[in-house]
Amino acid sequence: MAQPLVKKDDDLDDELEFSPFMGIEKGAVLQEARVFNDPQLDPRRCSQVITKLLYLLNQGESFTKVEATEVFFSVTKLFQSKKDTGLRRMVYLIIKELSPGSDEVIIVTSSLMKDMNSKIDMYRANAIRVLCRIIDGTLLTQIERYLKQAIVDKNPVVSSAALVSGLHMLKSNPEIVKRWSNEVQEAVQSRAALVQFHALALLHQIRQNDRLAVSKLVGSLTKGAVRSPLAQCLLIRYTSQIIRDMGNHSQSGERPFYDFLESCLRHKAEMVILEAARAITELDGVSSRELTPAITVLQLFLSSPKPVLRFAAVRTLNKVAMTHPMAVTNCNIDMESLISDQNRSIATLAITTLLKTGNESSVERLMKQITNFMSDIADEFKIVVVEAIRSLCVKFPLKYRSLMNFLSNILREEGGFEYKRAIVDSIVTIIRDIPDAKENGLLHLCEFIEDCEFTYLSTQILHFLGIEGPNTSDPSKYIRYIYNRVHLENATVRAAAVCTLAKFGFMVEALKPRITVLLKRCIYDSDDEVRDRATLFLSILGNDDGLVETDNDSREFLFGSLEAPLVNMETSLKNYEPSEEAFDVDSVPKEVKSQPLAEKKAKGKKPTGLGAPPPAPVSGFDAYERLLSSIPEFATFGKLFKSSSPVELTEAETEYSVNVVKHIFESHVVFQYNCTNTVPEQLLERVNVIVDASEAEEFSELSSKPLNSLPYDSPGQAFVAFEKPEGVPAVGKFSNTLTFVVKEVDPNTGEAEEDGVEDEYQLEDLEVVPADYMVNVGVSNFRNAWENMDPENELVDEYGLGPRESLGEAVKAVTDVLGMQSCEGTETVASNARSHTSLLSGLYIGNVKVLVKAQFGMDNRKEIAMKLAVRADDQSVSEAIHAIVSGG
Repeated sequence: MAQPLVKKDDDLDDELEFSPFMGIEKGAVLQEARVFNDPQLDPRRCSQVITKLLYLLNQGESFTKVEATEVFFSVTKLFQSKKDTGLRRMVYLIIKELSPGSDEVIIVTSSLMKDMNSKIDMYRANAIRVLCRIIDGTLLTQIERYLKQAIVDKNPVVSSAALVSGLHMLKSNPEIVKRWSNEVQEAVQSRAALVQFHALALLHQIRQNDRLAVSKLVGSLTKGAVRSPLAQCLLIRYTSQIIRDMGNHSQSGERPFYDFLESCLRHKAEMVILEAARAITELDGVSSRELTPAITVLQLFLSSPKPVLRFAAVRTLNKVAMTHPMAVTNCNIDMESLISDQNRSIATLAITTLLKTGNESSVERLMKQITNFMSDIADEFKIVVVEAIRSLCVKFPLKYRSLMNFLSNILREEGGFEYKRAIVDSIVTIIRDIPDAKENGLLHLCEFIEDCEFTYLSTQILHFLGIEGPNTSDPSKYIRYIYNRVHLENATVRAAAVCTLAKFGFMVEALKPRITVLLKRCIYDSDDEVRDRATLFLSILGNDDGLVETDNDSREFLFGSLEAPLVNMETSLKNYEPSEEAFDVDSVPKEVKSQPLAEKKAKGKKPTGLGAPPPAPVSGFDAYERLLSSIPEFATFGKLFKSSSPVELTEAETEYSVNVVKHIFESHVVFQYNCTNTVPEQLLERVNVIVDASEAEEFSELSSKPLNSLPYDSPGQAFVAFEKPEGVPAVGKFSNTLTFVVKEVDPNTGEAEEDGVEDEYQLEDLEVVPADYMVNVGVSNFRNAWENMDPENELVDEYGLGPRESLGEAVKAVTDVLGMQSCEGTETVASNARSHTSLLSGLYIGNVKVLVKAQFGMDNRKEIAMKLAVRADDQSVSEAIHAIVSGG
């Protein structure tokens, strides 16, 4: 395959990277494939051509029906080369990738059947894998007897191949595979580690829909029958799942399962110990006493000479520190030694864990150690450290000086936008939460904008200065920094600086004359926006004849917010038709519509930072978050993860229009029902939505917030909140009924009658689906992102998608089910394509990064198969993605 990096001669400074695939084209490779038909085969040359063909196929290159057929028939002739095992392996690979149709399969079946009976074990094993991938149920029945024998074959290579084939076949031919249960059960007792591993995986998959059978299987194997470390790791995962399904692991019925996990901490294999420790720390409701043995073994791994063990241990401890920080405290001394670890990922995890578990006396020492570390890591790691420092400052407010100084120092260093934004947000949080830090923090921000390359950050800091600066002991010291922006920055920043100056002039009477002089200079600016703002604020603050007294209207203009959401204001302005009657701001609906942009903050609730720059077009996510946090019933739900697009629950032209937005939190789901009354003669009161969650067993209703009044054509919102298992992608269907009291309205006076009639209106059902737990976030370089993911968290499986009209339809269906973002243009599929590779990325609930490679293939009957490879920051998420695909 590809050659490694090759250094040039010593007299050359640079290195040369060589790839045999550079510049290859499909047409040229197809011409080279004629070598398969030569009377005297050249095995080495044939292997090289097959390698190029495989490369093209895996890069998403589409072969026409004629091209694929010609290559397939040519490849089958290579079975004549009986002595070259390397070439035979390549033949097996290309046959699987070409996915021959039913007409072509018969040509190669006889050759594969011969290999299945060969004395060469490698031939037998690979022939089993290929046959089970390319033949249909009818032919599988014919070779079923041989496959059952192969499962218990004495050669572990053959046995493992048969078991892996069974795992692939389970979705397309489940009834056939289930008939092998006895043989698979026998293979579980094998001494070969790989056989035992695959046998256990297949046996669990066969019985996965029968909880009692799975429990009996796991219970019998936990008594010591499993010797393979790989199988032992699988058994630990199955045991953890049983404990989660049954509930509290401290109950007597589940105690043996927990005791098994604890016994695995004394296993001789390191992978088993780590798997058991991770499983125990992730149990729901685990106590500190039960965590102690797991924490102890993880602490021992922190000093291991193997980087992978140190990384696994510190990553697990980092997760434990989020829920049980005191349990990890004993490991702090060992983790401090990891700050200087050569592996930057290990060092970053060690630092963030220490910041979560450290005490107040250790803050200064940690800051000194981190200072030397920050210059050696990438921005994404720096952001993690900064966010941990922000949390530490809230935890230990008396240490704000050292933490603030550290943040200001790294703010002056090189870094990208996200990194600088994280630092600025942290400083803003400290200023808002710790009053004593205000003046020092504002000066740090002022010094930053003197040399800030990011327009968004400059404008947001200026806005923040305008709010907080006038309330300090000496507001005049900030004027120089602000006015410098008028001379040195672009028009957007200059306009923001003018607004900030006006706020200082309005709030600080002593500064008003100086501010007026500065604003007069701004009316000669080259940008009309800057000139207009300067002129406007001069008219508010004063004029050439002398200063005028400012009033409440001016204060509201400078510091207030619109009572109407911006989206409603924009809609009303678009709908306004020029006439003799002027546009009336009071006519704009005060309630939010389909995408609420509630501008007023919750009373007493402090924002955590400046926030992210708004995308284009403007998204409603931040507004949704502000709206929900302002409702007391939902304010304790934590950070909003995702808000869906509105889902219509009524048909067009009905008397009541209702759509719903699903808001996803870590442990809760809130349904926001946006209601509109389209009947002019009616007023609706006590508007509520009754939700039936009988088909969504994992959800339990917590509270509802009805709508007091719903006049004609004036949108309003009702809310219903549900609790769900934390971090779990719970799904289900909800029935909805709109209930209200109808009051007739006099069309002449517009007044409603005192008495009303209770009524209800049936709405469409609503579903929470797996895609609701995924945010479709793209990546700029998929290959780099994929390689940077931990390969140990990669899971690969194959699926039969059934008949489809085209590959494009299958690609769209899988993308929609997962709710992920297509990368690098792979959402586009050629109309005549028979194979395609789709690259997807997203952020799963819990802020877990997920990447997916989906390879699609279509046969002559338009049956589509898919090979799905998933990498995530958490292996359990990789498993969840596969579960979503298999269920969807």
